[in-house]
Amino acid sequence: MVTPVQLFITFVLLVLSLADDVKLKHKPASKPVRLFTEEDLKMHDGSEEGHPIYMAIKGVVFDVTKGKEFYGKDGPYNALVGKDCTRAVAKMSLEPADLTSDTTGLTEEQLQSLESVFEGTYKTKYPIVGYTAIRILNQDGSPNEDFKPEDQPHFNMRDEF
Repeated sequence: MVTPVQLFITFVLLVLSLADDVKLKHKPASKPVRLFTEEDLKMHDGSEEGHPIYMAIKGVVFDVTKGKEFYGKDGPYNALVGKDCTRAVAKMSLEPADLTSDTTGLTEEQLQSLESVFEGTYKTKYPIVGYTAIRILNQDGSPNEDFKPEDQPHFNMRDEF
C-alpha cells in the first residue's frame, strides 16, 4: 500500500525530472569522473555553502548541486546526499535505515521503480561525476568484472588507483 509520504516523494521526483528539461537527454560530466570512498561522499552533503552536492545511486555519483533547494542544507531531500542512497530511492523513503546502497529484500516493483528513477531522472538530469568504490571493487579489493562505466568516455580506472 502506498503511503502519503511515498506518494508525495514520487510526485516531487516527477516534478523535479520535468521542471528544467522537457526534452530529456544525457548530461555529460564536465570533467573526468573519479572514484569516491564513503568519506569522500560525506564531504559533499550540502552542509557547506558553495561546495558541490553529490549523491550516489547504484554506485553512480551524481552532482545534484543545481537542485540545491531540494538537496542542500535544510532541503527536503538533504538526507539523500553525501552517501549512496539506492535503497531509499527504490523505496521512495527518507527513513534512516533505508539510506544505504543495500538492495537486499527489495520487491520487483521497488527494483523497477529504482531503475526508472535512475535512468529517467538522475542519469538524464544530473552529471555523473564518479563511482563509489563499492561499485568498482569487490569485497576483497579486486576489480569488479561486471562494472560498466555507463557511457563515460573520460573514465579511466588506472587513473583512479
